[in-house]
Amino acid sequence: MKKLLRSAALCLSALLTLTSTPLSAVQAAGQAGKDIYVTGFEDGDVSKFSKRGDDDTSVIKASTSDPHSGDYCMEVTERDQGWNGPSIALKDLCEPGVLYIASAWVKAKWYNSCKLSMQYTDSEGVQHYNNLSKATSQGEWVKIPEIRFCLFDSMKDVSLYIECDDKADLCVDDFKLTEAPFFEIQKDIPSLKDVFADCFKLGGAVTASEIAAKSTQALVLKHYNSLTLGNELKPENMLRQKASQELYEETGDNTAAVVKLNDAARYILDFCRKYKIPVRGHVLVWYSQTPYWFFTEDFTDNGAIVGKETMLKRMENYIKDVFGVLDEEYPDVDFYAWDVVNEAFLDGGTPREPGKYEDYNGSSAWVKIFGDNSFIPPAFEYARKYARKTTKLYYNDFNEYMKVDAMLKLGKELHEKGWLDGLGLQSHLDVTNNSTSDPFPSVQQYAAALDKFCESGLDIQITELDATYAHSVSNGDSLQAKYYKGIMDAIVKNKDKISAVIFWGTTDDQSWRGDRTPLLFDGEYKAKSCFDAIVEGRDYTTGPSTQTTTTTSSSSSSVDEPELKKGDADCNGKVQIADAVLLARYIAEDDVVVTAQGKANAELSGDTSLTSDDLIKLLEFLAGSNKTL
Repeated sequence: MKKLLRSAALCLSALLTLTSTPLSAVQAAGQAGKDIYVTGFEDGDVSKFSKRGDDDTSVIKASTSDPHSGDYCMEVTERDQGWNGPSIALKDLCEPGVLYIASAWVKAKWYNSCKLSMQYTDSEGVQHYNNLSKATSQGEWVKIPEIRFCLFDSMKDVSLYIECDDKADLCVDDFKLTEAPFFEIQKDIPSLKDVFADCFKLGGAVTASEIAAKSTQALVLKHYNSLTLGNELKPENMLRQKASQELYEETGDNTAAVVKLNDAARYILDFCRKYKIPVRGHVLVWYSQTPYWFFTEDFTDNGAIVGKETMLKRMENYIKDVFGVLDEEYPDVDFYAWDVVNEAFLDGGTPREPGKYEDYNGSSAWVKIFGDNSFIPPAFEYARKYARKTTKLYYNDFNEYMKVDAMLKLGKELHEKGWLDGLGLQSHLDVTNNSTSDPFPSVQQYAAALDKFCESGLDIQITELDATYAHSVSNGDSLQAKYYKGIMDAIVKNKDKISAVIFWGTTDDQSWRGDRTPLLFDGEYKAKSCFDAIVEGRDYTTGPSTQTTTTTSSSSSSVDEPELKKGDADCNGKVQIADAVLLARYIAEDDVVVTAQGKANAELSGDTSLTSDDLIKLLEFLAGSNKTL
């Protein structure tokens, strides 16, 4: 290890000596951000943290009892509710548009899920609570994993807080809040929307805090020509409980709930308006992320559930009002598609179980009221009545390869009535079936189901594509690349029947399945092997091609008979300072990937391994003291 560290030091020293590039520019691709607030409580000071309001019974103090490190930790006792706990205000610490990283070590008195969460108030005065990251403690110290977050302009009274599932005593240590490293996106790789321009729209899903980051905006603008709001147009974010109760008390009419856009939705839609990006609306009618009070007589959390007729009128008013508020505030944003109903089938193609979603995960209040899926046709009838003429309407579901017959039957019936345009296939896939190297579905299974959908005559959209792999599998990256290529080849084969392909997210670290790296770009905004796999050899006008090409990014895999380009460690077709930085990090055993082709390109000293000798030769070439490689 000492030899490697000396090699890394030599590399960086040579880099500074032989080039005129300033250190800041060399480090810009990934230098650590500055510390905002980092503490192990060694000075006994816990004053940055406070309890969460007058109803929070927490007692917060410094303690020498079993700290994670050093002599002190923060101890939180007398918690009366799970939400009680230490909170730190971000007002004087963080600013909008900057990406931050937060983490902490925690210990609960007994088995508990410990969460690092965010609270903020929007411009309407509504408070929001988001769980960012969590870890399970069984009485021992555990680290809540690092989480990246970004604030947007209208967020007020923002704080981070730590909570547990119940009222167990809690200890916190080694709290860290830092700026995230700044990463430029790769500008010299193909644009996904250009690669598939003659096939379909190519887009992604984003949240407001995600797209507030400048690097995410740049990635979206380069690669996507469609955006889906990941959460912001779902019923829980569009409905207003207090205003609905007040309207009911005033009018005596309980068939209309109050609908408004929140700041987060406006933030994304303003971005789409500015850059003229078309939007997929998601979602109107869904068993999940729809508050239970929407189904009760008086809009209270535990009120009596309404009957079918009231719910039909309430559904129609809700759909009308969602479209109405968007038409009023964003008439110039192209909502080219909407998911009208989402995930109404179990995997066998039967309706969901009736019930309150909060009581049993997966149960449906819609089925509780209607007894079956008979609520679906009127939802599409109302959507067609109030949607823009240019908006196409979809039924959307996951595990679609297990629900083919049920989805096709429903889709054809609604299409014949003129209410539905197509089916949305979510395509949340798994490359390694969580623990093995056998994917489910396999590429062949997915392709067979996709062919059946595309033979139906309905328009098809791939609405939430991602593909995870278990990190216990050593070759997961290459398996993911091969799998993604097979899936995209199957999709492109049916390009005449598919109008949009949407990836569910932008970068791995921001994904809801981020612990299994499901997307095309990593947390440093670099294209992964799966990105290269879906663009390499692609004839941009006719889809998959057998032509041989060179690789396109630093994480790409080799292809048949690759071209050897000396010095091009990141395989982007050019020899630049970025190649030297990548090579220096690789030699120092930093966490970077250099492909087999990149290693062959970077081998300059005549031996069989990459050493500081190779880096110095590359630096001499970049500095002009050596004209050839």
